[in-house]
Amino acid sequence: MTTSVIPDDRPTRVVNPVHDADPARLRAAIDSVEPGPLLMTLVHATGDRALLTEFRDRLTAAKRARNDGALPPGQYPKEVADEVRRRAHKILPGALVPTLRVPDEDLFLEMARLATDDAIGPEYGPYLREQAGFAYLPESAPRHRPVPPGFRVAVVGAGMIGINAAVKLAEAGFEYRVFEAGDDIGGTWARNTYPGAAVDTPSHFYSYSFELNPDWSKFYPSGPEYLRYLRHVVDKYGIRNHIALSHRVLGCTWVEERRMWQVRVAGPDGVTEVYEANAVITATGILNSPSVPEVPGVESFAGATMHTAEWDESVALDGKRVVVLGTGCTSVQVVASLAGRARQLDVVFRQPHWIAPERNVVSRVDDATRWAMRHLPYYQQWYRLVTHWFTADKSFAIPRIDEEWYATHVSASPANDALMQICLTHLHEQLGDRPDLVEMLTPDFPPFAKRIVKDPGFLAAVRRDDVALHRGSFERIEPDGVRLTNGEFLPADVIIWATGFRLEYLSFLDVVGRDGVTLAEQWDGGRDPRAHLGVTVPGFPNFFATAGPNAAPNHGGGHNVTSEEHVHYAVECLRHLVDHGYAAMEPTPEATRDYNERVDAELDRTVWRHGGTANGYYRNAAGRAWVTCPWRLVDYWTMLREPDPSTLLLHR
Repeated sequence: MTTSVIPDDRPTRVVNPVHDADPARLRAAIDSVEPGPLLMTLVHATGDRALLTEFRDRLTAAKRARNDGALPPGQYPKEVADEVRRRAHKILPGALVPTLRVPDEDLFLEMARLATDDAIGPEYGPYLREQAGFAYLPESAPRHRPVPPGFRVAVVGAGMIGINAAVKLAEAGFEYRVFEAGDDIGGTWARNTYPGAAVDTPSHFYSYSFELNPDWSKFYPSGPEYLRYLRHVVDKYGIRNHIALSHRVLGCTWVEERRMWQVRVAGPDGVTEVYEANAVITATGILNSPSVPEVPGVESFAGATMHTAEWDESVALDGKRVVVLGTGCTSVQVVASLAGRARQLDVVFRQPHWIAPERNVVSRVDDATRWAMRHLPYYQQWYRLVTHWFTADKSFAIPRIDEEWYATHVSASPANDALMQICLTHLHEQLGDRPDLVEMLTPDFPPFAKRIVKDPGFLAAVRRDDVALHRGSFERIEPDGVRLTNGEFLPADVIIWATGFRLEYLSFLDVVGRDGVTLAEQWDGGRDPRAHLGVTVPGFPNFFATAGPNAAPNHGGGHNVTSEEHVHYAVECLRHLVDHGYAAMEPTPEATRDYNERVDAELDRTVWRHGGTANGYYRNAAGRAWVTCPWRLVDYWTMLREPDPSTLLLHR
């Protein structure tokens, strides 16, 4: 049976309900999807708010009747889930065009609380509505002056943030140019092509809130699939012609007299040109340059060496002796992918990470669920909301230290310990008969002090006879292998550096602000970067450093959330200039100092500041926590809705 799609006049761009559907496909979809989001689909389909009261009462009664303890939030009891599906089979065949499109604020919160079966504070309403992918919220200023001709914005980088910036600048009416040093868009997902490369945030959430994707093939996307998504966004929103590939930004200089930035760009032929812009948005991220340790003897090695971010497809790995250095997120993906291919796979590491189980890391999204994401009214928005809720601010308490508890435990608090026990249970379930491996892979620091690793099959891989773990590091490299600091010698044909990236806060750019002061000087050579709201810097007008210091959502959520927030803030700042006739803005030194004092005070109560790890990038050389944003995502989102003139120096 063919389907007819309703016209594209929806208040949101991402739901695609149908008038008629193949009954078999609809039945399969109803039987496959999650009951909470499915129940919200029924409310949209019918407009019947009484369903919310009825099923809230059913959930309460079902929980009260259970004798084996309460189910965790978000997990419907079987009898309630079965009734949701029964009702859906009855209602949806004749109601796939929604009666209710975008719920009002009170109704939205009521629906969100029932979809998650959890308590959600009223402050989350606008934030979750946006992040779930519903209609755009009203802008902070509903009416704006037209952008004057010639007002240009330079965007540095065409990864996730740069693409986002391009879309939002175009929507706001600004002229812009995106400069990308690589020969393709995509940033990290264009560079990381190693076996097993994948996103470790759920697919249906790790995407733009304005461009949901119903067609993810896995619940955690592979690198190539995510790159295809970004290319789709570039083409759909018509920004490709505004992106200059193979154009490396060397630096930029503020010209005070003209209130302009002069951006120096090296083209593919090496010729340097100057692009003048009223504002600059950096979208380079902080992990760009591969970190390769300096090991004596590397030049003598007879085999091949490569970093995971500089993967060489021509290097044969099947049947070879491969040594991998590192056990972080990248390493576990590489090891899980190469186990069984290499003749011998040796994994060398100084310190283990906490490894969490996640059944969906390698799971495929079945066809019925993908059909539901595309066609059941607003199902994918509610699925995205539920996924986000349980992977974001629900984890806010876990990295925070309970001093009395932490004095006598490895974990930092009861909440932190609960996650640690989940990781330990997974470790023992996978390797309980190998106490030697359990000991090697059990960290001596609390979860979240280093990035949590979601297991893509790494623990199963290290059980193999042709895979071996080694605690230590490289002492020197010899022609036929690696000598470790513990004295072991590992024969090798290939060495893989799974050692991550050097953390760089724009230290690779020559940024010169007012009075000739460089950003490097302001940030002590990149060793102590500080910004107002993690985005703007005193003395650098109209300069927006997305993914700046103390802006990473390390407790949960995803890079996509804060990157959207930073881009939104930058665009709102530029609109403020235009609307009020200013030429430039920057934060006051006082506001910046006050903000960072509050950041430091909040982080001083977390494992990111006092985690007890021997290594990692969450703290700078002086021990300051410089990566993590200390706030709940909803609070940070609220801070970045619009500029506060009391914190700004505004220039005509």
